[in-house]
Amino acid sequence: MNKYTVPVIIAILISVLTATAQVGNRFFPEKDLITTGIYYYPEHWNESQWERDIKKIAGMGYEFVHLAEFAWFKMEPQEGKFEFDWLDKVVGLCAKYNLKVLMCTPSAATPVWMRTNYPETFVMDGHYIRSEHGTRGLGSIVNPVYRRFVEKIVTEMARHYGHNENVIGWQLDNEPDAKPDYSPSSQEAFRQWLKKKYQTIEALNAAWGTAFWSQWYSDFDQIIIPNTSLVGWWGNNPHALLDFKRYSADAQAEFLDFEAAILRSHILKEQFVTTNYTAVSTGADPRRTNKLDFATYTAYPNGGSDNIGEQGFRLGNGKVILFAAEYYKTTGGVSGVMEIQPGPVNWGSYNPLLLPGTVRMWLYHTFAAGGKLASSYRFRQINYSAEQYHAGVIQPDGITPSEGGEEYMQFTKEIKELRKKYKPGVTMPAKLAARSTAILWNLENYWTLDRQKQTWQWDTWNYPVKFLEIAKSFGAPADVIPETADLSKYRVVIIPAYEMADSALVKKWSEYAANGGHLIITCRTATKDRMGHFWEAEWAAPISGLIGAHVKATDMLSNNGKGDILMRSAHYRWNNWADLLAPDKSTEALAVFDNQFYKGKTAVVKHKVGKGTVTYIGVDTDDAKLEQDVLRDIYTGAGATTENYPPGIYVYWRDGFYVAVNYSSDNYTMNMPGTASIIIGEKILQPGGVLVWNE
Repeated sequence: MNKYTVPVIIAILISVLTATAQVGNRFFPEKDLITTGIYYYPEHWNESQWERDIKKIAGMGYEFVHLAEFAWFKMEPQEGKFEFDWLDKVVGLCAKYNLKVLMCTPSAATPVWMRTNYPETFVMDGHYIRSEHGTRGLGSIVNPVYRRFVEKIVTEMARHYGHNENVIGWQLDNEPDAKPDYSPSSQEAFRQWLKKKYQTIEALNAAWGTAFWSQWYSDFDQIIIPNTSLVGWWGNNPHALLDFKRYSADAQAEFLDFEAAILRSHILKEQFVTTNYTAVSTGADPRRTNKLDFATYTAYPNGGSDNIGEQGFRLGNGKVILFAAEYYKTTGGVSGVMEIQPGPVNWGSYNPLLLPGTVRMWLYHTFAAGGKLASSYRFRQINYSAEQYHAGVIQPDGITPSEGGEEYMQFTKEIKELRKKYKPGVTMPAKLAARSTAILWNLENYWTLDRQKQTWQWDTWNYPVKFLEIAKSFGAPADVIPETADLSKYRVVIIPAYEMADSALVKKWSEYAANGGHLIITCRTATKDRMGHFWEAEWAAPISGLIGAHVKATDMLSNNGKGDILMRSAHYRWNNWADLLAPDKSTEALAVFDNQFYKGKTAVVKHKVGKGTVTYIGVDTDDAKLEQDVLRDIYTGAGATTENYPPGIYVYWRDGFYVAVNYSSDNYTMNMPGTASIIIGEKILQPGGVLVWNE
């Protein structure tokens, strides 16, 4: 980057970012922008209503129907007896009404005959109690008997529908979660995983630090899964627990790849294979899979949380789609929302009516963030069983659209109008490319941080989301990337609390900065090696040279503590986490602590590295004002302009369109150039509102 002028750099970034957006799009034509679908469960309803329902789905503007994910009992009512006639009728009705089909493997909901005849196929909890039949997601994914039955049903489905040209793709399982499993099958699988990783018991003992509290092992066969239920949360081995998390995530990924491989041996190459991770996926790791074409997510932004302002409890949490939409793109290059609520749910701490327009806003948010598909759960609100109060796009009478259904119809109609205005080959505006941002994050660092927060005030999941929100407040295009990604694509790279690192990774960061990049590193980065051990050196030793400072101590305040930081005559409050820094002579101190017994110690530093800069933010604040002001200076120094969008206002650019959504409880007037042409909405963006324009 350093050998080019800023305009040339921006031109390169525009081409790179535009090219990146095309990766993985072979299943979704660019001109379609986004494809809409709906979950339908024909097994829940009388066959006489199927055609009425499918016709209604088509009339509402949907383009595909999501089928069969929990219908194992219907497709294999008895072991080895497969029945697809009923599903053939529904697939035929979809074709009749010009609806595509997204077929699902049913492995998340096993039939009763499996639990009755093969109880070993179910997971065990931390008290070694076997799960019972009656809900979903209880199959032991490492149990060979369960795997044999999964292989059979997926094979039969693939043979039956794999060459049906009306089937556009397959969803594997449902919301894979890498569930902890303490069953005998999982115990043995865990030991085999450890043998493969460590080779020798001596290596495992060293990695797990088993000299502590006489935990030493002399053979792999002595090892059982670390169990906080029986050992106690505080006293368990953090390194063993980290490996259990890794094993569970690997097992989940391998299981999905197992299903995908079965499908791929039978289905058309035009049919995609994906799955629907939860938006907040703390166990399953999509980056561990090898055979998915891309990953999607489920999003339930509103489940009884207060959010922003008086109407926030009716508008939902914007962070849900904000983070998931970027994170899941790292598997396959594209993503979308497979499951989004169309109204109140049944599981929230309370379940309010949504502010009119909210569902449409969520749909536009997924579109704005690059989503290639948007599917809603579910078509009909069910009249019985566990999800009676979970809204559908059709009310319990089976005929009348709900408020969410009406908004979905409005969205599909408006997308069809946007398709008419789509122009291929449009490149990202230079002012946006100049702000291109990446946030480096992985689940393993979340696991180790969440295990040892040190202060209950540390918001483990939302800490990286805070920096994504800051980038979006500047109007920056921002990606959530793995450490293997090419950093040179981005003007700014943020590394929030990346606790586990190694010398190779730090070298990569150093090279990025030396070549002209702007690197922001925060507290709790590189404090441990990959196994979660502290360095036998000073705190965060691998990065002290990179940040041009030394972390001398760390402080945390009580909930009522009022830490003060001074930066350019402005004062900022903190009480979560603070690193006391000793900067080198060549390093600029940007902010200092202004109270406590260490008043005057440095809190934020900036270090020149080659052609670029490295800024270390050694404090975590609740309101993020300090972090936002530090980052704004970095963007400005990088030659980028910044916007100043308030919390809850998210603005994106994709395919030539600017899209803004409003999760706040106040009206917001969008500052638009005179060349702007409004396509949808109004300049004054109301709560739950949407604005689409081009320039």
